[in-house]
Amino acid sequence: MAVTILHDKDADLKYLNGLTVAIMGYGAQGTAQALCLRDSGVKVIIGVRKGPSYDRAKADGFEVMSVSEAAEKGDIIHILLPDEMQGKVYESEIKQHMKAGKVLCCSHGFNIVFKQIIPPSDVDVIMVAPKAPGTEVRKTYKAGFGVPGLVAVKQNASGKAKEIALAIAKAEGLTKAGVLECTFEEETYEDLFGEQAVLCGGTVQLIKYGFETLVEAGYPPEMAYFECLHELKLIVDLIYEGGIQRMNEVISNTAEWGEYVSGPRVISPAVKKEMKKILKDIESGKFAKNWMDEANKGCPNLKKKREELGKHPIEIVGKQIRSLFEKK
Repeated sequence: MAVTILHDKDADLKYLNGLTVAIMGYGAQGTAQALCLRDSGVKVIIGVRKGPSYDRAKADGFEVMSVSEAAEKGDIIHILLPDEMQGKVYESEIKQHMKAGKVLCCSHGFNIVFKQIIPPSDVDVIMVAPKAPGTEVRKTYKAGFGVPGLVAVKQNASGKAKEIALAIAKAEGLTKAGVLECTFEEETYEDLFGEQAVLCGGTVQLIKYGFETLVEAGYPPEMAYFECLHELKLIVDLIYEGGIQRMNEVISNTAEWGEYVSGPRVISPAVKKEMKKILKDIESGKFAKNWMDEANKGCPNLKKKREELGKHPIEIVGKQIRSLFEKK
């Protein structure tokens, strides 16, 4: 199914005239999106609890207040808190201020799709999702361009929800690169799947298994680190720049032939079957339920996994190697 790609000509900042955008949270995305919106002439306030993020927002010249105060004052409530926190914060500090005519905005559909947040029917519910880390969003905007993004509309109470979403995307520079119009479900399911099966879960596990295989066969861990982790960035950069074929043009014929004959042995059809099960778990809400149960218990298993990863030889060797290449 084809998606619609929209650019600057398809968006108009007039839909933000006279409106106040309340950014909830001032982490990487909150910081980047708030600064870009302000630089585009949009009135922005920040809702965040007292602490380092509060102080940074103050230092950046924003009007900063509690989440509840910002939700009351804002016309567009843009929630950029961690997924596991959004539902509780919405119930305790935002819900009572979601009056008719307001707009609820997010950059990931997790809490709407899995009903951690259930907004009233008389507000617009939209998504503006930059497809890059916050640091890249800001850096690219300052360079006069923008990163690609997604826009979606879940509720269109005002009749102009899409126009508002596109205006926010334009103010953040996203329409310069192009934004894809999608649904909340498409963004949420694909994003979670990509993270788990390929970008984070799949890639990390592949790196660890490759490293372990070489080390267990008696090869130096330092060399295994370079082969299985360090050089990955170089390969990914080539793929990013021009696709898989571009990468194959740059690597040796030997490496390319190895890709064709050995790649399918490592990532076999059985892996794809497992990926389909992962996608089903995401679409059914099973993953979301498990994650929220974990988060509500204080993330004991997540913390344990982090600790175990820190003790893995690839992390220990990696720190030592990276320190050799630091600028003195």
